[in-house]
Amino acid sequence: MCKVLNISRSSVYYEPKKKSCNTELENLIITIFKNSRNNYGTRKIKNRLDKKGYKVSRRRISKIMKKYGLVSNYTVKQYKVHSPKCNEEKIDNIVDRDFNKKQALDVVVSDLTYVNVNGKWNYICLIIDLFNREFIGCAAGKKKDAELVTKAFYSIKRPIDEINILHTDRGNEFKNKAIDQILSTFDIERSLSKKGCPYDNAVAEAAFKVVKTEFVFNRKFNSFEELEYELFDYVNWYNNHRIHGSLDYLTPVEYRYLMSEKKVA
Repeated sequence: MCKVLNISRSSVYYEPKKKSCNTELENLIITIFKNSRNNYGTRKIKNRLDKKGYKVSRRRISKIMKKYGLVSNYTVKQYKVHSPKCNEEKIDNIVDRDFNKKQALDVVVSDLTYVNVNGKWNYICLIIDLFNREFIGCAAGKKKDAELVTKAFYSIKRPIDEINILHTDRGNEFKNKAIDQILSTFDIERSLSKKGCPYDNAVAEAAFKVVKTEFVFNRKFNSFEELEYELFDYVNWYNNHRIHGSLDYLTPVEYRYLMSEKKVA
């Protein structure tokens, strides 16, 4: 019959293969993405899948994310920050871009950023341990001033007397007698970035880029109380649930406990 009709046999017997669909895997990828608060890309999702015993390529993960419209916050356009006033104090940059610390609380860094609260700018301050990138102190305020920084210091639950150095940029909000009193009381040394050089405080800058992307961008809080509650919730998630590539895909708290156990052993 095929010869009479002058057609190939393959066209008669061809049956299109149905595309396989692993519903369990797709649901798991969606769950991991949602649990990351829409922040993880293919690299971190692959790491989570590897730990659950799934061997899946980043390309396949990308296709599944595209299929379900899973777009990471990191692919969305960001906005630029304001230029702060400068602190002209003659304090050296003793950290000197040495950001890889092997001891917890050896050096902490800090910075501030702004948040939209019901159409008005409010601010948040975070204090970060260079050892494991953990947010050890946080505070929200209606003004970008030294009182906000002081409030963040008072929120620290770790032993403050173990902090050796506080490194910041030259924003005037870090210049205040109350802050000097805290540093003097706990014998904490000051370190300041050079004027106009964000690379001297690169870890804080990078951490705040994460915060702006995951917590601040495209959000408007209805009240200051809501901002404080959501900030506390985010910091808890960041420290205890968000994995970090620089920490071998552990959370900051997991990394701190792991290093503590190794030190004891």
